[in-house]
Amino acid sequence: MVAFGLVNMGLASDEWGTRVVPVDTRSGVPVELPEGAVVAVALTFRVEAAVDGLAFEETRRFDGGVVETTRTVLGGFRAGGPYEVRLPPERLPIGRASHGMYEVTGRFVDGVGHEHAREVHRFRIVPS
Repeated sequence: MVAFGLVNMGLASDEWGTRVVPVDTRSGVPVELPEGAVVAVALTFRVEAAVDGLAFEETRRFDGGVVETTRTVLGGFRAGGPYEVRLPPERLPIGRASHGMYEVTGRFVDGVGHEHAREVHRFRIVPS
């Protein structure tokens, strides 16, 4: 198994730059995001041994149910780092029904399905 370390996670937007999302999720403080903002997840990580087919899977939950699951293939990485990747941008939902707390589980998995890291964080969509 490849030793993997998530160094930093952030949300990037042309409107407000990059906001760091705490990697230590024990604080329980959600990040507040304006409805309709266009954001991209920025990830910084290290690997201690080469890994092929690394992918980032993200499952988003709202109001007790799964809203969306995405999988982004990041590629192969040699031992070392830090490596920085930015996922494709997306527009956050708009409207009163989308306001509230979202829980996001992000997993790093390799090409054969081994999980190398899992992070859970929360964000709240607020009126813009």
